Amino acid sequence: MAYFLLRLNPPRPTFQQDMSEAERQVMIEHVAYWTGQVENGPMLIFGPVVDPNGGWGVGILEVEDEQAARRLTLDDPVIKAGTHTVDILAMPRLIKK
Repeated sequence: MAYFLLRLNPPRPTFQQDMSEAERQVMIEHVAYWTGQVENGPMLIFGPVVDPNGGWGVGILEVEDEQAARRLTLDDPVIKAGTHTVDILAMPRLIKK
């Protein structure tokens, strides 16, 4: 198995504080999508990051390869909606419980 850190980049630094109602709805769908991936196994953890330069999201996936990570992110409602971008970063090693 391979591990990948996902960094979800919002459309603007203030997104967590000032998202529109339409953006909020897509975020609800995003959370539901990744919660299902936690329950089914490939997503180990995910959540928002409070950053003084602008918040963003983080997730750590355990999948077969980078293609599998990319497939999962392409189905993310915020990626489909085009409101966010995602960086997929390989983790050569991961120590977990």
